[in-house]
Amino acid sequence: MSVPTWYASRALRRAVLLTGLLTIAAVVLGRVDLVVFAAPFAVGAAWGLRHRRGAVPVVEVAAGAPDAVASGAATVEGGPAAGLISVANSDQSGLDLVVVRTSTSEWLDLPGADRPHVVAVPPGEVADLELTGVARRWGRHRFGPVGMTASTGDGLLVATVPGAATAAVKAYPVTEPFEAPEAMPRAAGLVGSHRSRRPGEGGELSGVRRYAPGDRLRRIDWRVSLRTRQLHVVATLSDRDAEVVLVLDLLAEAGRPGGVPGAGETGASVLDVTVRAAAAVAEHYLQRGDRVSLVEYGPAGRRLRPASGRRQYLTILEWLLDVRPSGAMEPTYEQVLAPLPPNALVVVLTPVVDRRTAPMLARLARAGRFVVAVDTLPADIPPIHSGRDGDAPYRLWRLERENTIGALREHGVPVVAWAGAGSLDRVLRDVARAAAAPRVGFS
Repeated sequence: MSVPTWYASRALRRAVLLTGLLTIAAVVLGRVDLVVFAAPFAVGAAWGLRHRRGAVPVVEVAAGAPDAVASGAATVEGGPAAGLISVANSDQSGLDLVVVRTSTSEWLDLPGADRPHVVAVPPGEVADLELTGVARRWGRHRFGPVGMTASTGDGLLVATVPGAATAAVKAYPVTEPFEAPEAMPRAAGLVGSHRSRRPGEGGELSGVRRYAPGDRLRRIDWRVSLRTRQLHVVATLSDRDAEVVLVLDLLAEAGRPGGVPGAGETGASVLDVTVRAAAAVAEHYLQRGDRVSLVEYGPAGRRLRPASGRRQYLTILEWLLDVRPSGAMEPTYEQVLAPLPPNALVVVLTPVVDRRTAPMLARLARAGRFVVAVDTLPADIPPIHSGRDGDAPYRLWRLERENTIGALREHGVPVVAWAGAGSLDRVLRDVARAAAAPRVGFS
């Protein structure tokens, strides 16, 4: 890549050309008056170029939230966003004019970003131009490239910096409210907020039993002890954490991408619903102290290791920014879903559109996994008209999809449409009850 340098402007080239032509004409024709006409052009060019020119101004770009745009802080979709253009003039001579222009992503509403801006840059200083607006959708939105044109020496020298500087605005998906008080079929950790069937230190009462060595004195039930003349203690069930695996089905995309709901935006694609639902479910379980991991069901097969806490939630939001639909290649079940923990709650976010989705869900159910399918297909997807047949193909496709969902439910895979708060409460409670029920074993 070539380094930008100062070059002669059209004004300087015209001045040099006129001075040369008039001087040659004066010599050939022997007319001294032509030298007088050429003198102003020569003197003006020499006066404008009297100072030695240094380096071309440097352009730097940053983007993010308005309060910390220089550090690239993230915002949320529907929240404020800003782009910062910094022009540094290391030369000790002034600049006549600096014009910058940038392009932005379609999901960034930054007023004035589509027109050129004039920036005044004093010698040896840095001038900033900040454009503020709104990030309408989740993702990494491009701010730039930014191009700059500067002139100096009374407009005789010009430098052009091509649009090479680019930054990105990180907009996290908005987390829709989600509540599921009894949504864990089997807890696995040592501590947590879910009731388990194992005795231990917890807050759920399981009964009263006789005192044994090692029991805490504060758990003695004095009422029962006085009545029976023997020490009895209160027995409780241990509170345990669990692991939740969110599987994102990225084999198919449908619908038109839309901005944050409730902010004047209409419509949402399958990917929008999937990402926002994943963020909401992950936030809910992480607040309860559970471990959450994410898996892409697609050719890439990206995985995010299970963890808990606020740091894991921020890692999940960053991970979701790179989610892309990728249904061109065949995903491998063994590589993507086989390593799942046996006692984890598997929440599959899928539109149930691709032909490879139903066999994957059925295989998880046959393997004894606690699986729940969340339908992420938007309800307002318009019908696809096909010539004289009208919307008949669309109705047939809808009917086939409903039959697939019905077959999954018959095979023990609950399918529920995502509808924000309380959308999964009932179906997860049923899964928890089925997990707690005794299983019949054969010898």
